[in-house]
Amino acid sequence: MLTITDDAVLAIKNTMIEENTKHTESYLRVGVRGGGCSGLQYDLSFETEKREGDAVIEKDGVRLLIDTKSQLYLTGITLDYTTGLNGKGYVFTNPNATSTCGCGESFSV
Repeated sequence: MLTITDDAVLAIKNTMIEENTKHTESYLRVGVRGGGCSGLQYDLSFETEKREGDAVIEKDGVRLLIDTKSQLYLTGITLDYTTGLNGKGYVFTNPNATSTCGCGESFSV
């Protein structure tokens, strides 16, 4: 389904510490919603409960939730975290995207 890099795991853990969120009790919900220049955009949020139909992906103590609808768009992607010259933040590498916007925050399939 979705691959998460070691850098992304570390960034998620650090964000949970900064926001005083216990990673043993929380999930990072990764989703897709309508919007952005290309029609769809990624959505990240912390939650404490999973919903019916959610897929759970766990790596090194970080648990991701993906709702049923978003699973269709997130299959095969990689969630990474970068601190390069162009700034820092989460990066989605989506081989299924047919186009993306210039800033890389939205896509279409």
